[in-house]
This record gives sequence, structure tokens and C-alpha cells, in this order.
Amino acid sequence: MALWTSDDAARATGGHVTTQWVANGVSIDTRTLQSGDLFIALKAARDAHEFVAQALANGAAAALVDHHPDGVAPDAPLLIVADVQAALEDLGRFARARTNARVVAVTGSVGKTSTKEMLRDMLIPQGKTHASVASYNNHWGVPLTLARMPADTEFAVIEVGMNHPGEIAPLSQMARPHVAMVTTVAAAHLAAFDGIDQIAVEKASIIDGLEQGGVAVFNGDIPTKDVLARCAASAGVPVNWFGETADFARLSSIEVDGNTTCAQVHVAGVPHVMNIQSAGQHFAMNALGALACVTLIKADPAAAARNVSNWVPVIGRGAREVVTTDEGAIDLIDDAYNANPTSLRAAMAVLAVSNAPRRIAILGDMRELGATEIAAHQNIADWSETTAIDCIHTVGPLMAHLHAALPADKRGQHSETAQNMAEQVQNLVRAGDSVLLKASLSIGMRKVVDAIKNMGHGTKK
Repeated sequence: MALWTSDDAARATGGHVTTQWVANGVSIDTRTLQSGDLFIALKAARDAHEFVAQALANGAAAALVDHHPDGVAPDAPLLIVADVQAALEDLGRFARARTNARVVAVTGSVGKTSTKEMLRDMLIPQGKTHASVASYNNHWGVPLTLARMPADTEFAVIEVGMNHPGEIAPLSQMARPHVAMVTTVAAAHLAAFDGIDQIAVEKASIIDGLEQGGVAVFNGDIPTKDVLARCAASAGVPVNWFGETADFARLSSIEVDGNTTCAQVHVAGVPHVMNIQSAGQHFAMNALGALACVTLIKADPAAAARNVSNWVPVIGRGAREVVTTDEGAIDLIDDAYNANPTSLRAAMAVLAVSNAPRRIAILGDMRELGATEIAAHQNIADWSETTAIDCIHTVGPLMAHLHAALPADKRGQHSETAQNMAEQVQNLVRAGDSVLLKASLSIGMRKVVDAIKNMGHGTKK
């Protein structure tokens, strides 16, 4: 069954088709486009209308455009609309409306991508499941995810993110979830908010798109719990709390053994055991919230608790690898995709329980923390997790404040750029070490990750 026919796409967008066509997928990038995709010519860093001819030559079924691009044949298969971004959103709404899928929307300052991936792995064996790719959670990522959703989808998991106030509610209203989850609220994107309570209000706005009878799943262990509760009460939305003391979904016990975490939980009064193939209480908490969502969409929670063992962290979000060198193995914890104080502390806690002879952290700047940015970096020196780390190397002007605050016996090398750190990392890391890399994406810490991998041949743990 085709994902999109030209008639359906024209009906959804109000656009004009130049000829009949059928598409089996939706793409916004010629580098990943598959034959048979509908190519969406978004205007971002570059105007994708420049690539329409290439997309069609590479097998695109048609292109969604706001004009007939130069170099494109007069009879090319096109869907011409007034505004491409708005048309993509129309496709997303149309796709959402034509499915009977049970939908979960996930947001949070930390853990939303991991939780989305856990939910996907929990649900795939239970029915046809559709989920956001990577971290496609913004103004184009959410409608693109919806536009890619087959009509016969049974379960859908939609990740919703934000950088500024007012972004989450419209995306949730597009996704129309039956369950809306907030993983946690933390000091992220503070440059755009007056404080963490305002961030909590923005995260809670994911309930604005709930279907009639929909429910919220909120973290009950965070300081902004009362803010979330007030937002839900004001909207008349029932909340199902998860956490260490929560009534609906409770983490009863947790045991970390090497690179695995065993969590005993109770959800809706029923006990479950979850074996997670990664170390860390934060992963157990994400899995608990995910299991609560599974229960509330009336899937099988017992099967989901078993299926979470299929999940492993993705590259850049806590993925763990063994890098084998001539001298021995390096335990690499790649958490370099993003960073804020909450996610960094969780990652440091994972490193702190490693049984390696040396525990090494290579930390880059945490961005978008507003007026608190200097103190947030300095305070890392006082964390209890830091006492278990043998050496901390730092990257970037903000991490220079941590470098200065660290005791001499833990203070490693400081570099202003990731490139400079990458050039010298082979002298800072050795066989037997457990090494954590963590930074905001713009720091470019992947260069350091790649430099360590180039010291040997990496294999996932």
C-alpha cells in the first residue's frame, strides 16, 4: 500500500499536482533519499529547491515545492504549494488523522530520545510501530515523522523538543497523543527562559495536544513536580506519576552490574523486572516511564518489560564501546551528542561506578544555560560523582571554569577547541581506562570520540 498518492497529498495540502504519482516514503535530504520517496524542498540552511532536479534523478517519486525549480523538466512530477513548511505540516496532520494508532508523545530536558527508543523497542513485537527517527523533534521533525506514518500503524511514538517558549504545544496538537510524557525538567535552554519553573510549564504544554480522554505521565521525583501538577490540573488532565516514590509507576529497586541495569518496578500495582543493557539509574527511570506509557495505551506491559532488553543507547547518547588497541582495551562511553547539568551528572554517575583502573572524563562546554553558565560549570567540581573520577580533561571557554575549580589531582588538560583535544587525546588516554565524553553538540566532541576510536578498532559492548 502506497504511503502517499498524488491525490491524497493534494487533498492534504491544497496544492496542485503536475501529474499523477505514488510515493512510498518522505525525504528532506537527497543524501538519504530512497527511490520512491516524496522529496520535500524545505528552505533551511539552503533552499532545497536547488536539489529537486537531483532528487528526481535519484529516483524521487515527486517533489513538494513552492515553484517550478530551474533545471526541472516541464512534465516533472511535482506538488506545488504556497508554502513548503506549512504543506509538510498539512501532510503530518492528514497522516495522523487517517490512522487509528495509539500515540505516545515524549518530551523532557533529558532522556526523551532514549525513552522514545525504549518505547519503540517495547512496542515493535506487539504491533506495527512507527517512531521518530534520531532526534527529529522540532518544527520540521515532528510533521516529517507524522507524514512518514503508514495508515495501518498500530502504535506511534513521537518525540517533541523545544529551544524556546511556545514550541511544544503546536507540535503536540499536530501529533494528537493519547499519552503525553515528560521524562524530566532540568536546566537546559535557560538562555531562552526566566527559570526552571518556566521550562516546566513549557514541557507540561505537551498535554495541550492530548486526544479526548488522554492522560499525562510525569516524573514525580523532580523539584518542579508541583508546577507540572498545576499545569495538568488547570487543563483537567489526569496525571500518572512515575519515580521512586510514585503511586502509579514506582522504581522499587535497582542493581547496576557492569554494563547492565536490573530494575524491579511496580506499574499499576503489577510487579515487573526490567533488564537494561546499559549502566545507569537514569536509564532505569526512563524505562519505568516508558512502561507506564505502554500500560496506559493498553499494550502488554509484561511483554514490554521483557522487550526493553533489546534496547541499547544510540551513538552519542551513552553508547558504550570497547576500543581495542595494541596495549589493551579502552572502555569508551560516547555521550557527546548533548549536555546540560542534569544529563552530565547522570553520565558522570555511570563513569563513577566503572571498575576500570582509571576513570577519565573529557567534558566540553554546556551551552544555553544563560546567566548560570559559569556557576554551572564550576559546580561540577563539587559533585559527589566527581570524587570518583580520576582525571577530568576540559574543552571550551566555559569548561575552563571547571578546569580552574578542580583539585590539582583531578585537573587534566584544557583545550579551547575539540580539534585541539582530538590532536592530543592519544597521549591522555591509555589501555584499561574507562573514558566518558560529554558536551553540547556545537562543541564538536565527535572529533575527540573519533580520535579515540582511531586508536584501535571499536566494537559495541
